[in-house]
Amino acid sequence: MSQDEQIPLLSVEDEAPPEGVAFINPRCSLHTSDGYSVVLASGMRIAYFAEDDAVACAYAQVLLVTQGWADQNDVARAFNKGERTVRRNLRRFEEGGMAALGLQTGYPKGRSRKPRSLEDKVLTMKTHGDSTASIAFAVGVTVTTVRAILKRRGWKEPAPAQQQVLAKETGGEAASQTPVAEEVEPDEVEGIAPAVEEVTRKSREPEPAEGDCEPGGRAPAAGEVEEEPVGFTMDHDPSDRTIDRAFACMGVLEDATPLFGDADAVAGAGALLAVPALVESGVLRIARQVYGSLGPAFYGLRTTIMTLLVMALLRVKRVEGLKEKAPAVLGRLLGLDRAPEVKTLRLKLKALAEDVGRAERFGRALASERVKQREELVGLLYVDGHVRAYHGEQTLPKTHVVRLGRVLPGTTDYWLNDMDAEPLLHVTAEANAGLVKMVPLLVEEARKVVGSRELTLVFDRGGYSPELFKSLLASNAKVHVMTYHKGHWTNLPVELFKRYEGEVDGRRVTYDLADGEVTLSNRLKLRQVTRLTETGHQTPILTSRRDLSALEVAVRMFGRWRQENFFKYLREEYALDALVDYGVVEADPEREVPNPARKVIEKTLAKAREDLKSLEAEFGRAAECNLERVRPTMRGFKIANGEIGKKVREAQQVVAKLEKERKTVAKRVPVGETTEEEIVQLAPERKHLTNVLKMVAFQAETELFHIVGRHYRRSEDEGRTLVQTIFFNSGDLRVSADRLQVIYAPLSAPHRTAVLEKLCAEMTKLQTPYPGTRLKMEFSVGKAA
Repeated sequence: MSQDEQIPLLSVEDEAPPEGVAFINPRCSLHTSDGYSVVLASGMRIAYFAEDDAVACAYAQVLLVTQGWADQNDVARAFNKGERTVRRNLRRFEEGGMAALGLQTGYPKGRSRKPRSLEDKVLTMKTHGDSTASIAFAVGVTVTTVRAILKRRGWKEPAPAQQQVLAKETGGEAASQTPVAEEVEPDEVEGIAPAVEEVTRKSREPEPAEGDCEPGGRAPAAGEVEEEPVGFTMDHDPSDRTIDRAFACMGVLEDATPLFGDADAVAGAGALLAVPALVESGVLRIARQVYGSLGPAFYGLRTTIMTLLVMALLRVKRVEGLKEKAPAVLGRLLGLDRAPEVKTLRLKLKALAEDVGRAERFGRALASERVKQREELVGLLYVDGHVRAYHGEQTLPKTHVVRLGRVLPGTTDYWLNDMDAEPLLHVTAEANAGLVKMVPLLVEEARKVVGSRELTLVFDRGGYSPELFKSLLASNAKVHVMTYHKGHWTNLPVELFKRYEGEVDGRRVTYDLADGEVTLSNRLKLRQVTRLTETGHQTPILTSRRDLSALEVAVRMFGRWRQENFFKYLREEYALDALVDYGVVEADPEREVPNPARKVIEKTLAKAREDLKSLEAEFGRAAECNLERVRPTMRGFKIANGEIGKKVREAQQVVAKLEKERKTVAKRVPVGETTEEEIVQLAPERKHLTNVLKMVAFQAETELFHIVGRHYRRSEDEGRTLVQTIFFNSGDLRVSADRLQVIYAPLSAPHRTAVLEKLCAEMTKLQTPYPGTRLKMEFSVGKAA
């Protein structure tokens, strides 16, 4: 058999395989003829050797096992070897590579039966910052084997402060969108491997960082936006990514490089206008730092993040919504032959959610990046909770859902929004803790992203607590509060109010305000700014900020409703309340909840008090109707109404007994003592990650909304609707040497088309490369048909 001779594809379902053919498993087979053997895997030739070449034969066995094509038992049976022989070849290869396969039978003298050289090499490469996939490719084993070795050797990711090894961007001419290899025949795949290894090695070559940064990218200089590393592809046709998919199966490729081609009337191409804003947010760079890699895959980390962001912009609110989108059409926006489907995207989210806490670090890092870009807007933060009602089968803590007016099982997320009410950070409360309890935790989280600057927290009456105010102001944490007065207060005389007029954040405002001081129940003195409405209603505002004008205090406090509008918008447009998965995790069984036994007593006590009140009313009516000429004395009245009096006394005794019993029962007890069921909560990781990505998509949409507002008169009323219309607009894609041109169809009206032209011009000025390529994005509007 010659090396170039074609091998027919066979099936294990054949009644009897032809002579010289041995099936290893349903996808692999060993063909022997004329003193030569060929190993096929899924129709691809992976080994070719002479029958008397023991080293090549042993290497073929090793290759089948280490690359995951077959297990040791199947290989031993097909090659007519013992299982111990195959295992011995594997150990020798791990220890010394190809040279070790040429040793004589048996273990060499003086050698350990548990060689460590391969494990030491893997551990060294990992310590130097190499990715798991690059290590697997370099040493010739699968990613699973590398992970098993690292786990066996006790490898742990170093702390962020210790991670100083960063990936170096791939070199190459700027004129091409991606490094593309020359077209090759399938039989030359073995020859391609060294070239792929070289490109992969260069793209992952470590370089010392200029600053403290986690692995995954070069630390950008001051004022510089780090670009997404450029990958490589061996495909030429954007609609056929067969070679890249094969490399992903072989463990060589970690993410498919976007490859664009000319296309007409691509639906949803308007979402590409948001790509520059997404890149500027740092979401891809930070995701690379926090999550590293998803391992060998065609749909890697960058592709997964971009898919979820584009889905959010195009209002594909759930992963299941991808069923309604043509994969090939959505794939054109991602530079792929087809977008990932529902099952694939679910698996990617599952992989990203394996390490609990990463989503929080991801959101915190994005918030820190946002603070750098909008420092002037984070001195004042709006704080509020949003309840996600739950209607599943799990037993979850209940809380009051204000918009529904009901108490339902659910989960409460607390959001921090900046001065423009745009989202900055969110934290999931354990067991729906109230705002008063959560404020200290939210202050800690805010400090991690905004630093030591002074903070003013603005919240509604749910956070009103004189003791909380006192502890915050006395903690030297540079925290101020602003909220509504809660409880009873005395209305101020109308003559104390003055008319305040001015311009705040570009808006003309007018209020009738009274500025003064108030002493709370714990003797804490705060400033009180009271607003008088046209109907005569007074709204008192409490704050520890005495440096602000009364007008600005009122504007900032009443501006809190923009945060409510933000919740409503994300709930309707981005499905903020949608479940991502139905998984649960164990909750703290020691957290305290209201004592059910006390609730039973209080319910019985309330009923007893109602009965007593009814009997006392009946006794009083009898006294009112008493005729003094018949029963002139109280003694005579009691004798005449002795039955009612007896019932009243008995009811009083019941109430007294229940009140005494209630005092012996604790108000709150650990939740583990109240039920025999498992204490659980909804798994937070996937939901937190998707919330963060929806928040980034909303921020990018808001950036476009602000640009539209400079050119559109009715921006306040129709601006976001116009931006959504632009996202759904179709466009033609044109690819040149270093440009990705998107030419949009005109909108429904000339004045809207004019706004789109202005928006395209401003986004083109940024000269943003599409993530993963060197193609600078250019936007324009075509002529009407």
